Amino acid sequence: MGRSQETFGKKEVKKRQEQKRKVKEQKRSKKKTEGKRTNFDDMIAYVDEFGMITSTPPDPDKKTVVIAENIELKITKNKPDSVPDYVRKGVVLYFDESKGYGFIRDMESNVKVFVHANNLLEPIKENNIVVFESSKGPKGISASKVKLYKENKQEG
Repeated sequence: MGRSQETFGKKEVKKRQEQKRKVKEQKRSKKKTEGKRTNFDDMIAYVDEFGMITSTPPDPDKKTVVIAENIELKITKNKPDSVPDYVRKGVVLYFDESKGYGFIRDMESNVKVFVHANNLLEPIKENNIVVFESSKGPKGISASKVKLYKENKQEG
């Protein structure tokens, strides 16, 4: 009596779902009866001399003997010379005090670096030589800790 209000479309949907369930159950029972048994030899894989995975074992004639004593192991330590220098020297190309930003050209790599007024340690103007630290900003490389470059001149 509860099914008296079912429409033709609902009956079709229910019939398809029931059919899918039966097919799935048949597949499951078929898989159980066949019982795909695999042995260890079917699962093993080999790596050839080129680093490719194959199902055939390597040729024993191509085997090379490695003497363990001839293998040289050593650890290299990082040298301070190889550490990149983040303190850079550059020329102020443009700086707008009202907007609070500008650009510095790095003297070594000739790359333009963005500088914001919040990252200044001293006030700067165009064509000043400055020292700064380069860092990753939201839109690329930006300068921080910017201050005027002062040469150390020793007076006699």
